[in-house]
Amino acid sequence: MIIDFHAHIFPPQVKQDRSQYVAHDPCFATLYSSPKAKLATAEDLIIQMDRDGVDVSVGLNIGWTEHEICVETNDYIMDSVTRYPGRLVGFGAIPPGPVKAATTEIERCARGGLKGMGELRPDIQKFDLATSARMTPLVDAMVEHGLILLTHASEPVGHRYPGKGEVTPNVLYEFITRYPRLSIVCAHWGGGLPFFSLMPEVKEALKNVFFDTAASPFLYSPQVYQHVISMVGADKVLFGSDFPLLKPGRLLKEIRSQALPGETERLILGGNAQRLLDIKNDKSG
Repeated sequence: MIIDFHAHIFPPQVKQDRSQYVAHDPCFATLYSSPKAKLATAEDLIIQMDRDGVDVSVGLNIGWTEHEICVETNDYIMDSVTRYPGRLVGFGAIPPGPVKAATTEIERCARGGLKGMGELRPDIQKFDLATSARMTPLVDAMVEHGLILLTHASEPVGHRYPGKGEVTPNVLYEFITRYPRLSIVCAHWGGGLPFFSLMPEVKEALKNVFFDTAASPFLYSPQVYQHVISMVGADKVLFGSDFPLLKPGRLLKEIRSQALPGETERLILGGNAQRLLDIKNDKSG
């Protein structure tokens, strides 16, 4: 089974009236103000999955800064999961603002069948991951409902790009060590966090942390697969495309070009995601 752990979907109205959402939300404006930045609905994602041989995709939200838009887009993702059972798994946006409102939305998403929250954008959404008074209630709600947190991650060096942000390995590491019970997926190879796992205390702290490959061709040479696997283990790596930024087929081609051992490739392309999301082999839909 092939599972794309990182794909973004938007309601049709967002795709059709991009300018309205650019005007109202700084996260969306940062990522999608350019007409060249692609937007996709659930239907667009399903079509691409069928073309590239992807069985299941995790349909992610983004780090909206307005509560109402978080709710609107979370509703769409919940509806999409219902319309495409066995093909889509949904993650919702955590709204910034009052803690009570955020925890209420997390609980609503869990009741609505979502498996996680993300892609969190802590810097743009003004979530201070080091502030326990704010983050602990949110984490407790996710842990209580068995939800996974997928967060954006940023490289502290290298080229700049829209949405790179400041969610660097040191920021992530402090959060990870504070909340060891929370299952965390760090996008984009965790901004390089796996490389610090050569430090024994870091490797120990990453027991409940996973890393997706989203946008990898834009960030690292293909050798990143071999190196990260050797440092954190094949069981920590999740195939993710960052669709519609990249088509899943491009990532699949790159992964398969690495001549990884069969079991290692199986884990990365879907086995790890199946375990994390509790997906059975018998698909429907």
